[in-house]
Amino acid sequence: MDIINYIHDNLTAKKDLPDFRPGDNVEVYYKIIEGAKERIQIFKGDVLQIKGHGVLKTFTVRKLSNGVGVERIFPISSPNVTDVKILKRGKVRRAKLYYLRELVGKKAKIKEKKYKK
Repeated sequence: MDIINYIHDNLTAKKDLPDFRPGDNVEVYYKIIEGAKERIQIFKGDVLQIKGHGVLKTFTVRKLSNGVGVERIFPISSPNVTDVKILKRGKVRRAKLYYLRELVGKKAKIKEKKYKK
């Protein structure tokens, strides 16, 4: 076994995050520290990409805020990411959804996956 992977596996705590994919609409609960105060802020948007593996795995979430697109990259193994909730499953055929950056309005909407009961 590679020594770097061994150290990464032993030093990071395992998280119980749900299995989300690019295209899913998620809420990321992120801990913010301001001076002596701590609070949890919710970042709600679509997952554009999941990148990396193991400890270095990150995911990018994009939302529209007052008509301006805002993207944020979250490391999965960060202690500041407290929870991720899946709101909708997206129906997409790509792993990286960079094309959504140029789209506006209805074209930027991701279709929802339908499940058989």
